[in-house]
Amino acid sequence: MKSSSTVTKLKKLTGAMVGIPPRHIDFRFPDSMPKYFYGGNATATTFFAMLSAFFPPGERYFMESVRPFRNKIHDESLRAAVSGFMGQEAIHGREHDRLNELLAQRGFDMKAPDRFVKIGLSFLEKLPPSTRLAATTFMEHFTALLAERLLEDEEFRKQADPEMIKIWQWHALEELEHKAVTYDVYEIVGNSRTERAAAALASMLVLLPMLGITWGWMLAKDGQLGNIPDNIKGLSVLFGPKGFVTAILSRLPEFIQPGFHPDGHDTRELEDHWRENLFAEGGELYEEYRNHVA
Repeated sequence: MKSSSTVTKLKKLTGAMVGIPPRHIDFRFPDSMPKYFYGGNATATTFFAMLSAFFPPGERYFMESVRPFRNKIHDESLRAAVSGFMGQEAIHGREHDRLNELLAQRGFDMKAPDRFVKIGLSFLEKLPPSTRLAATTFMEHFTALLAERLLEDEEFRKQADPEMIKIWQWHALEELEHKAVTYDVYEIVGNSRTERAAAALASMLVLLPMLGITWGWMLAKDGQLGNIPDNIKGLSVLFGPKGFVTAILSRLPEFIQPGFHPDGHDTRELEDHWRENLFAEGGELYEEYRNHVA
């Protein structure tokens, strides 16, 4: 008869076992939810609608950049973490596809950002496989910074519709849970600081103009580009001296520093707080969370 320790060793690790559980959530977006769900501001709301449109193709790119290297991963914990990462990203894409359908019904042009991001990613797909993976680690660094900012800034969250903010809180928590996975895979591949810098530069050269063009296009299609008071307020919320995005820009260069690792900045306490707040019994998403034993 096998000992319990032997059985434990034989049992295949899962993403949930290493702290990266793919959670199936049924988000509810009531008809009463306002079109401009962030503070009644069209400019800021459109920025988040644009990000939501970018997520599904972006997350598919992330998954595909990791896939060629899975056979090089021999550590069981990292293999489980990659499975958890893949599961979380796949569900993120699915739920943002659902949200994007709703936003399209509310009058946002959601086809344009989907087209633009696919064009941008097509350039990054031409990079060598290891550089594509390095680009993914940079973009995961960026999304982790956005996630941390969202979960820490209560005043910012208060401006959002209380139902809409839930999908962003869930997404942000899971981005922090798996923030180191692609980087840990990249370290197996080789982890060149020069390649990291090149991948970060390529990502910014492709994605930053695409973000600006897409955001302006969506605002113009909605008749809000040139709504000066709204545009100024939205830009201030996002890029002002204390803006949501401004606060993370100074931390982007961490990625190319010697000795960088995503876990070097400890967010475990923040993650624990939001797991309890969202998914514990009585939490904000407890009733919508369908696989508590994931």
